[in-house]
Amino acid sequence: MADKLTGIDEGVLTEEQKKRAMIIHSLFEIQKEHNYLPEEELKKLSEKLNIPLADIYSTASFYKQFYLQPRGKNVVCVCVGTACHVNGAPEVLEVLENTFGIKAGETDKDLNVTLETVGCVGCCGLAPVVTLNEEEIIGEVTKEKAQELADRVWNK
Repeated sequence: MADKLTGIDEGVLTEEQKKRAMIIHSLFEIQKEHNYLPEEELKKLSEKLNIPLADIYSTASFYKQFYLQPRGKNVVCVCVGTACHVNGAPEVLEVLENTFGIKAGETDKDLNVTLETVGCVGCCGLAPVVTLNEEEIIGEVTKEKAQELADRVWNK
């Protein structure tokens, strides 16, 4: 009997469907190991799954959580949503850019830090907000607090 959502007989997937189902899981594993998706690894995945490299890239570039360029061991992300913006996020971002010597969206040449921006972290009551390595949320960031964070990250 066919599944109502997919139209596929229950328990029956073609070999092609099974291979394609492995793409996202494989991309996560590759990124976990390398901190981004190196071209060589994507080529190997394409060959191993016998799926065109263009399809692998299409999937990797569709999802924001996959990175095709090397990232720093520390990722500093400044919220630039409305609440953060009006409470000083542009000035916080400027301090971080000046200290790290990179612009938002860039990684320093030593792969120590990647500086990013995000539309909203969801902590508007703490605006402006900066996250560190997607684990630490720092709220009510002033220029001074941004400099302290930058010094801490830079000296890790």
